[in-house]
Amino acid sequence: MTRDTRIQLGAAGVLVLCLAASALLATQMTVTAGRARMMYTDRVEESDSWEVSLGIALGAFRGIFVNTLWMRANDLKQDGKFYESVELARAITRLQPRFPQVWVFHAWNLAYNISVMTQTPVERWNWVNQGIRILREEGIPANPNNMLMHKELGWIFLHKIQGVTDDANPVYKRELAKEWQTVLGAPPLRTREDNDREKAIAKFADWLRSYANAPITLDELYQKQPAAQALVERIRSELGLGLDTRVDRLQILERVELNKALRTSQRKFLFDKIAGPKTKAMTAMLDDPQFEDAWPVFLQHLRRRVLVEDYRMEPDRMIRFTLKYGPIDWRHPSAHALYWSAAGVEESLELVDGLNDRRSDFDFVNTDRIVVQSIQELFRSGEIYFDFRAAIMGDYTIYQAIPNPHFADAYGAVLDEMRMRSYAREGATGRLVNINQLSRERGFSQLSAGYENFMIDVTLFHYRRGERRLAEKWLKELRTFADQNLQDMERRIERFADLDRFAEDELKDSATRPTIMVQQVTGALMGAYASGLLGRDQDLFIKQYEFAKRWHFYFMQQQLRRTAVSRDIGRMEQLDENWNFLAGTMFFQFMQTVGMSEGGYNEDAQSVYFAAPDELRVWVYDALVEMYKPMVDEEAKVGGKPFDVLFPMPNGIEQHRRWLAAELERRAPKDLNTEQQ
Repeated sequence: MTRDTRIQLGAAGVLVLCLAASALLATQMTVTAGRARMMYTDRVEESDSWEVSLGIALGAFRGIFVNTLWMRANDLKQDGKFYESVELARAITRLQPRFPQVWVFHAWNLAYNISVMTQTPVERWNWVNQGIRILREEGIPANPNNMLMHKELGWIFLHKIQGVTDDANPVYKRELAKEWQTVLGAPPLRTREDNDREKAIAKFADWLRSYANAPITLDELYQKQPAAQALVERIRSELGLGLDTRVDRLQILERVELNKALRTSQRKFLFDKIAGPKTKAMTAMLDDPQFEDAWPVFLQHLRRRVLVEDYRMEPDRMIRFTLKYGPIDWRHPSAHALYWSAAGVEESLELVDGLNDRRSDFDFVNTDRIVVQSIQELFRSGEIYFDFRAAIMGDYTIYQAIPNPHFADAYGAVLDEMRMRSYAREGATGRLVNINQLSRERGFSQLSAGYENFMIDVTLFHYRRGERRLAEKWLKELRTFADQNLQDMERRIERFADLDRFAEDELKDSATRPTIMVQQVTGALMGAYASGLLGRDQDLFIKQYEFAKRWHFYFMQQQLRRTAVSRDIGRMEQLDENWNFLAGTMFFQFMQTVGMSEGGYNEDAQSVYFAAPDELRVWVYDALVEMYKPMVDEEAKVGGKPFDVLFPMPNGIEQHRRWLAAELERRAPKDLNTEQQ
């Protein structure tokens, strides 16, 4: 065998080995790409811009072309040409749909960079919302298993909207509440039964099930409720709205919600005066007896379509998260932060497939932190009072978010599962370690620190509400927490002080923190109403009520600052600046929970009203008259007590009505005389 022959045979052997290795690697890469749903855009769609067409045509030179587009998009942003910059960003994401960092960068650019370069709150919200939508409705559907995109979307909701770092955050919160009351309708009315966590969760889960179980297609809708076909045709012919586009679907829902909200409004006469023909047509359809049974089924179908097709959210997952975490009000920013971050964890766990050596490739640690921070925010402000009709007509200030204690148990319940997936690589060898185990060795864990601070907040909240048994329970939980940090022994010893001393020490220097202020003020008010008025302890009522008033005044004096973005709302205004408005609306909420509803009142409602001072009675008297007076007057004819004996007219009611009308007028839009379409 000659030397050349040996070389040729050796080269042939190497070639065979390379081809075999290539085939093996190609198979593995195909499996990985298929599991992660990774692919490149190689075809042009009719709606695509010329940049996409050119980029695909360039083939191997696409990378150079995309770099040029990136630089051009940045120059347009710097020049203030935001819309042109966004169009280029969309072209880039179209060319690189499976590159998560592209989507994340452009979403961040819209929500954080471009938004703050605009002048008005509405403009800011528009750009923040575009940042949300590019991830939620385009990026994540193209990369459903990508944790980074889920995490960043959750962070925008948690930090940009729920946080207080952006001057326009109060506007964002109100706009989001308005949007999601349009999408889902008002959440279930809170009643006294909701003091039981399991009952509250069951009520909210059943509310979502009505959408999850709704007809999916129009054919299914018409089969279930034949009258819905005539209703859809009337909506198309009289309102010019179909069911095929996001804009039309949301307009239908907004008109329905506005009509519902205005039926009991004291300003209904004004709305009737400025209502246009389409608004009147919607009112007529809502009142038409032939559609009485069709409307509920039609709205369930429509809301399901909006959730799935427009917001890319899964009703079944929403129900599951409600059962797992608590009675989620989807008008709250942290509800969406929780949904997307927790969904990202679930989707990414499918890629790990039990292989421990891949766990460090996914940022479970920081994504899980968004989950627990969202739970914490839902505890701090998860119960929302929102005046939808005021928001639609331009009054964005009637929004109260108060603590919801039902989320307290959820935080601790998810800690263990988070610790199990907290893996990272350490040192030069890249050794895979469990962060929780490493934290125990070092005596400090971020997860534990967060939970300890949370337990302190829960303890202080129940203490301020006068619920000493619950406060003692959470303080004991804090003292006996098995995974508590060990580095600060002095702080651990302080926790063994009696409850009053512990609360006093923890509240020092905390009055200017927004979260503490909200918890203390709302906790004191609810304690005043529940333990004071309902418990018939007038001294306790006065003590709690005056405490809340002092804390509210002190915080507003120290922290409330007007901003260039909105002269009407302060960045730190997490509760209404007007004390009367805050105390009155919360009293109205409390009266609803003790039995003030259209179904009839009970003795608790009458007892609380009778014990309340006139400055609170004036907030509910007109509603009581509207709800109960006809019924009570009928009962009085057969021996019952007259309405004025059960619910005497408070002193100062006329002055309150004038003040409230003026206050609503001050908060109302300046162009209210414009005819509504």
